[in-house]
Amino acid sequence: MYKHEVKVRVRYAETDRMGYTYYGNYAIYFEVARVETLRSLGITYKSLEDEGVLLPVSEYTIRYNKPAFYDDELRIETTIKALPTARIQFEYKTYRGHELLNTASTDLVFVDKTTSRPMRCPKDVLQALQKYFREDQ
Repeated sequence: MYKHEVKVRVRYAETDRMGYTYYGNYAIYFEVARVETLRSLGITYKSLEDEGVLLPVSEYTIRYNKPAFYDDELRIETTIKALPTARIQFEYKTYRGHELLNTASTDLVFVDKTTSRPMRCPKDVLQALQKYFREDQ
């Protein structure tokens, strides 16, 4: 299992009339968390795309427990629980302080940019993650 954390501050423009963080913004926050999680492993989306690998989201789920508000500092804990195959799954927990605000997950598919077909996870991604997983998983 691999974990990484990022912090995001809710901007005024990201809130709705009720003062809550608009629900659609969490997809953006999770993209930031996902990109930074890969970057912490030495992998960038840019380098993947330059190598002809795309990573579209195939599934996104979220469960809201409590709202976030303007100027809240959110801590997003991102976890990769399994070695990727043709897909990679990210799980997220969003906190304000110690309060759990929501849980979410995204599944992304590795796609060959030239053929637009699914492909196996690139070796450099597997190598970067391998040391965080036991052999028997």
